[in-house]
Amino acid sequence: MRVLIDVNHPAHVHLFKNLSRELEKRGHEVLWAARPRGPVGPLLEKYGFNYKMLTSAKPGYINMVTELIERDCKIYKLVKIFKPTVMLGTSVCISHVSRVTKAHSIVFSEDDADVVRTFVALSYPFADTICTPDCLKDDFGGKHIKYPSYHELAYLHPDHFSPNPEVLKKLGLSENDKYFIIRFVAFRADHDIGQSGITYTAGKKLIDELLHYGKVFITSERALPSEVEKYRIHISPWELHNALYYATICIGDSQTMVAEAAVLGTPAIRCNTFVGRISYLEELEHKYGLTYGFLPKDEDKMFDKITELLKKPNLKEEWQEKRKRMLKDKIDLTEWMVDFVENYFESFKKYKQET
Repeated sequence: MRVLIDVNHPAHVHLFKNLSRELEKRGHEVLWAARPRGPVGPLLEKYGFNYKMLTSAKPGYINMVTELIERDCKIYKLVKIFKPTVMLGTSVCISHVSRVTKAHSIVFSEDDADVVRTFVALSYPFADTICTPDCLKDDFGGKHIKYPSYHELAYLHPDHFSPNPEVLKKLGLSENDKYFIIRFVAFRADHDIGQSGITYTAGKKLIDELLHYGKVFITSERALPSEVEKYRIHISPWELHNALYYATICIGDSQTMVAEAAVLGTPAIRCNTFVGRISYLEELEHKYGLTYGFLPKDEDKMFDKITELLKKPNLKEEWQEKRKRMLKDKIDLTEWMVDFVENYFESFKKYKQET
């Protein structure tokens, strides 16, 4: 087989990296199409994948439309040259290109349709197959396949991830030290319009409070004021999951990093206006107790919860037990994807019969 993977976000590199490796081991050819957002390029270089950097996102609605058309054209040209059997991604473009080529598009998403309405409207009608976690309530008919897992378990499932304590030395820490990771996002994506997260005032208060208990490390898409820039974490992007695993608590206004911390068994708190609207995070919170969500107007409740967690004598041990319970219910998503992609035309029939 020839497989094209289109990625627009660093989390998508992680989502498909183990699938790509396994397919290549089995003799299939994989080509990545990428957008240079954050550490996407460095991650693809680090993992040694064959990739093409195609277009860059720019702010503004007109620029978004222009870039989408440009990317559609470049993906189309790439498909005509590479001739993939299937195309994968959390991607609008692969669904468009699949309509005018022989390549089949498999669109992966873990967000509810009412949260990413533009993405759904532009991609789902054209996609050959849509794959989502089974905790989403959406139903897109016969081409919609659901699996009992999360995107984060394609790369943070114990079968694929073992924490490396060497990262602690780079942070000047030991395994017994308390430290906190704070994540700030920029809210620049289309679905982020009108949304908000942790304000500067709340963020500064959060840092000051947490410094009473341990060290603070910040990872941020936003520019940081000089007084908090000194807390920015300085490790390679491929080391961040190790740091998340050993952290005492992760707090942020990011969906992805909070979910990553949660599936690693690290207490995770998110604060943004998406709280209550994203099914997989709601499941991680209300079914497994691995994370807590607060709206920005309820920041006082967020601080109360952090204080409550820090009073627990065996916080990390308790969360690892919660993680074990979650893992019993969920599958290794990479294993599922390898089987689904490698046997795509038969897999679709099989999984529809099972569901």
